[in-house]
Amino acid sequence: MWVEFWIPAAGMVALVATFLLRAYRAAPVSDATGSADQRVYRDQLAEVERDIAKGSLPADEGARLRAEVARRLLEADRATGAAPLSTAPPSRWPLWAVGGALIAGSLGYYFWLGAPGYPDLPLSDRMARATEVYNARPSQDQAEAAIGPQGTQPADPAEAALLTQLRDAVAARPDDLRGHQLLARSEAAIGNLSGARVALQQALDLMGDQAGPDDFAQLAELMIAAAGGTVTPQAEALLVKTLTADATNPIARFYSGLMMAQIGRPDQAFALWRPLLEESTPQDPWYAPIRDQIDALAQAAGVNYTAPDAAAGPDAADVAASAQMTAQERQDMIAGMVGGLEARLLAEGGTAEDWARLVTSLGVLGETARADVALAAGQKALAGDAAGLDLLNAAAAGVAP
Repeated sequence: MWVEFWIPAAGMVALVATFLLRAYRAAPVSDATGSADQRVYRDQLAEVERDIAKGSLPADEGARLRAEVARRLLEADRATGAAPLSTAPPSRWPLWAVGGALIAGSLGYYFWLGAPGYPDLPLSDRMARATEVYNARPSQDQAEAAIGPQGTQPADPAEAALLTQLRDAVAARPDDLRGHQLLARSEAAIGNLSGARVALQQALDLMGDQAGPDDFAQLAELMIAAAGGTVTPQAEALLVKTLTADATNPIARFYSGLMMAQIGRPDQAFALWRPLLEESTPQDPWYAPIRDQIDALAQAAGVNYTAPDAAAGPDAADVAASAQMTAQERQDMIAGMVGGLEARLLAEGGTAEDWARLVTSLGVLGETARADVALAAGQKALAGDAAGLDLLNAAAAGVAP
């Protein structure tokens, strides 16, 4: 590192300092002052001395002329207030002080902003490191095992008994598609995301060719949640399958970008997230997480980018327009508002009232799978708040099928 950076840097500093010192040397001292009269009288004195030396001017006459010119020169000096010029070179300590301050300031800025002791990381090394992280990702089972047991038994003994019966029924009838779908929802509702993931996987296996990109994306999202947010190779395979069938699927694009960010490829993550952000609205659940992170992601990717401002709330024109909406359009608007609340809570957390409102709203919209995921996330966020958990669980019970 010394050879690669510090020695060349020190050499450049020394070279610049040498040129500055050379430029700062004292200027030649002139015999003339700034006054035209003084210059004339000095020239006359020099001419008198030359004439006396050559003998063309008698000594007594030369002495008289010298005295007269000298008297006039003194009067000119007094009239202009000129001081004799100093032949001593100017002091160089200001140059040394400024140079030292610049060097000290540069070093201080580097130690504050840079990473002393660490070598540069070329692009090839960063790519190699990203590949290592990518290949070292845990499998789905490993990631879930690292998290440990998930979920709790329902507090209500009747609900716990029903869940046990459902599990037994699905185990006895492994080809029951509806049973696996209900079990996935029930497991997610108690925070057992790993169990929900297994049940939903079996449901998709039973669906076969009937499963579409939205089904793949839903399973991938559940797998990522069960893995604690890590995009495992198994989840990635589902994302690829989703995008192969539907390249515009926003959930798959969002999590694909998240995976790239996790492995240290901010350039690829930015390339995936920027168009998704710019074509989305604040009501979309992926909007807020991307909006909060994309500026830092762009900086890491070396891109000069500023995220668009979030859209403002409805104005009078929007309210007037809403009166002309059809029932379906109003439903879509409500779904968008709920999606914005969902994105904010999943990204930033919130109060128990917010979580309860989200679970209730999703249940009313018929988004039971999303309500189950929101319930599990809310229970985890409110783990130390007994009153908050009671409020959230009561909201969930009110919309349970």
